[in-house]
Amino acid sequence: MTSGFGIVPMAVFLRERSPSLPQRLRRFSWIGLVGLTIAGTSLWGLRWARSLHAEPLLQPLPQDPYIQAYFNHSEASFYTEPYRHQSRQGDNLEQVVIDAVQSAHESVDVAVQELRLPGIAIALRERQQAGVRVRIILENSYRQPLSEMASQGTVAMEERDRDRFEDAIQIIDQNRDGHLSPEEIAQNDALVILERAGIPILDDRADGSRGSALMHDKFVVVDGHTLVVGSANFTPSDMHGDFLAPDTHGNANHLLRIENRELAQTFSREFALMWGDGVGKEPDSKFGLQKPYRGPQTVTLAPGSTVTVQFSPTSPSQNWWVSGNGLIGRTLSQAQQRIDIALFVFSDQYLSYVLEARHHEGVSVQALIDANFFSRNYSEGLDMMGVALPDDRCRIEAGNHPWNEAIASVGTPNLPDGDMLHHKFAVVDGTTVITGSQNWSASANQSNDENVLVIHNATVAAHFEREFERLYRDAALGVPLNIQEKIHEQTARCQH
Repeated sequence: MTSGFGIVPMAVFLRERSPSLPQRLRRFSWIGLVGLTIAGTSLWGLRWARSLHAEPLLQPLPQDPYIQAYFNHSEASFYTEPYRHQSRQGDNLEQVVIDAVQSAHESVDVAVQELRLPGIAIALRERQQAGVRVRIILENSYRQPLSEMASQGTVAMEERDRDRFEDAIQIIDQNRDGHLSPEEIAQNDALVILERAGIPILDDRADGSRGSALMHDKFVVVDGHTLVVGSANFTPSDMHGDFLAPDTHGNANHLLRIENRELAQTFSREFALMWGDGVGKEPDSKFGLQKPYRGPQTVTLAPGSTVTVQFSPTSPSQNWWVSGNGLIGRTLSQAQQRIDIALFVFSDQYLSYVLEARHHEGVSVQALIDANFFSRNYSEGLDMMGVALPDDRCRIEAGNHPWNEAIASVGTPNLPDGDMLHHKFAVVDGTTVITGSQNWSASANQSNDENVLVIHNATVAAHFEREFERLYRDAALGVPLNIQEKIHEQTARCQH
């Protein structure tokens, strides 16, 4: 029997194995990598030869007993990703879902645009095998297992979809040989795991149509009293990061876990509308505008803590103020001091009107929008900065209204290359949070299956305020130079 012991500089090991490890973790004295060989078998482990000289993490904020908030870019926690095996800052959003699922004794209902994480699929399978009723609703565009898509080839895909698929398939191809073995598919293709377990899966074609505009909800109801809801799809890119871009930490997202039977059952009723009588039966499911109008419903969780929820879509024939975006607008209009906004998309002109009115009354307005949408001609971020951008046909968006008193507190966050700002939240006066799956757009409001929540709770608001401050701290504010040049070029071209 032989044994061996060795120590190597850990700086190289960390940078090679975890290139996206936060900079603050690279400030250390030294660490040893210890190897022990027994009978030809090497056992490796990390051994701290001296403690890390790391900057302290932010102290975790107190959580409300009924509403817990989690952020995958949080600076108050660390976790090791289960797929890329990288240690990084943030809350493990996948584990938030898994923990809720594993607590189920009677039922789990999942309505999410996309589900690609095998960890969640395995948790659902285990509950189903334990006698728990499990049901899943997906957007039809994401109903096909990744392994089936791989067998059909990617030639017909558009470039963006091909790139996205090639990254997603890495979650199955564990040995990275470019071939999906039956074992890899069985263990790592989330939809195959669910299908083979006999879990019923329904999508937005169950109403007999070709699919609604978009089934964009992201919620889980457990045992009729636990609700998980927020902005994150159940995918690597929305929770952890991209395989082919190791520096990514996942699109900036959040999830809430809420314990309240009345609120959870409000979501259960929405699920029931979409589910109808289930898979393969009568096409009585209701998606999109087939659903009846559902006005806002308010639930009191504790003294001083309420949640108002409204589901979309609302028909454009209805007054805008009674829609989901109308609920957002009414909440913004109550602001007395400040409004902080972090959005994937902001293109609803009416919400821009509301914000401009509050700005005129002296309310501080700060807004961050994902860089992919910030500078599009329909972006309300441009309106807020007093800018109008013609499209390629020299047209200005109908109803476009650049603010007369432009503000410079609008911009894009500085995220790892490849990550997007996927939040859909605002914090009003540090006490109220607007969140949910709904982007601030007309299509989300009038076409998609969505949810909007307005949470009056200062403890919860503090978590979202911290996330906004993190994003705003080194954001690029004002009209970027490239947009100024684009405006000048478009204007000059359109004048000829």
